[in-house]
Amino acid sequence: MRKINLCSSSEGTEVILATSSDEKHPPENIIDGNPETFWTTTGMFPQEFIICFHKHVRIERLVIQSYFDLVHKEGQLQNEEIMTRDGHATHLRFIIISAFDHFASVHSVSAEGLAVSNLS
Repeated sequence: MRKINLCSSSEGTEVILATSSDEKHPPENIIDGNPETFWTTTGMFPQEFIICFHKHVRIERLVIQSYFDLVHKEGQLQNEEIMTRDGHATHLRFIIISAFDHFASVHSVSAEGLAVSNLS
């Protein structure tokens, strides 16, 4: 079986919860596959979002693309890569506890892996 980006709206994945939303930068932008779009928080921390796969998946590699360093680097996104072993999930929950400024942005989350089975 080929590995796919499980965190893609084209795979049926949804952002089912976000603690804040800006109409110009909604949470759905995290999984839309467009590098020009992003979700931005509306201030205050913590902030969180939950991604739902609507199926059981096995995640082997997770990449979060955002601005997250305590020292801001203008125009430079940072990637946080997490390798997993036997990472089975139906949902992913992310909590942002602080940021460089009063706001944070998440440009994309990708999860490389396989769909194991549908939820029933």
